[in-house]
Amino acid sequence: MNTTRQGAAVHAGGIGVEGPRGWAFRAVDITAEPGTLIAVQGPSGSGRTCLLLALTGRMRITEGEATVAGLALPKRMGSVRSRTALAHVPGVADLEPALTVGEHLKERALLGPRIQGSPLASLPWGKRHKEATRARVDAALAAARLDPDSLPKGLRTTVRDLERIEALRLSVALGLMHGPQLLAVDDVDLKLADAERTEAWQLLRDLTREGLTVVAAGDGAPEDALIVRTARKDAEAAGAAGAAAPAEAAAPTPTPVQDDAHTTEEEAADAFAEAGRA
Repeated sequence: MNTTRQGAAVHAGGIGVEGPRGWAFRAVDITAEPGTLIAVQGPSGSGRTCLLLALTGRMRITEGEATVAGLALPKRMGSVRSRTALAHVPGVADLEPALTVGEHLKERALLGPRIQGSPLASLPWGKRHKEATRARVDAALAAARLDPDSLPKGLRTTVRDLERIEALRLSVALGLMHGPQLLAVDDVDLKLADAERTEAWQLLRDLTREGLTVVAAGDGAPEDALIVRTARKDAEAAGAAGAAAPAEAAAPTPTPVQDDAHTTEEEAADAFAEAGRA
């Protein structure tokens, strides 16, 4: 199977997201060609997660201009959502501790686009559907470097029994399942040992070498990554020296938007289904 991926170019000029509590981030500029590893860095509360959500069409930017895969934001948010995926984003793309690895993979496969051709081919019990699903799952696991045979109970291993690096790999595999052009990964280095942190970043770098564009938040990125820094720019932050920074969860929530004319009902369902796992 050809694993070469078509990545998305990302261009942003002075983008920011403002919510009820002020600016999550402001004045972010990005120029990245397809197949770039973009590392988002910044202190807690600086809007790293919000930036990932904005670049994947899941949060409306309120200033500046941006395009992802040639699609303008925020005008084409629905189309951007259909071409991007999230992994390891707390509260948005969480893994369910009680579910097994196999159950997560099956669920994500069922949320995918319909197979082209005969209507019967897209039915879950159709031979063509089963073969395509198996190939899609195997390719995603291979790209994420997650070998089910290495897990305590194989595909029957529950998420709560996974090591942190294995859970990250599973989340990445789920994000890759339906061939996105851009994958956004949050908290890459969260509670990982030094060796595991290096392993995680190497995985993301390998994905970009296959053509995929990856936007990841965390420290310890490879030297060849494109570094993008976030910082709170509002007046309150400037005058709050010594005060505790707000948690990332206190950032503005995504603004509900109507899908544009280029977004099908199926694309919208996929996006809301993904966000609905919070």
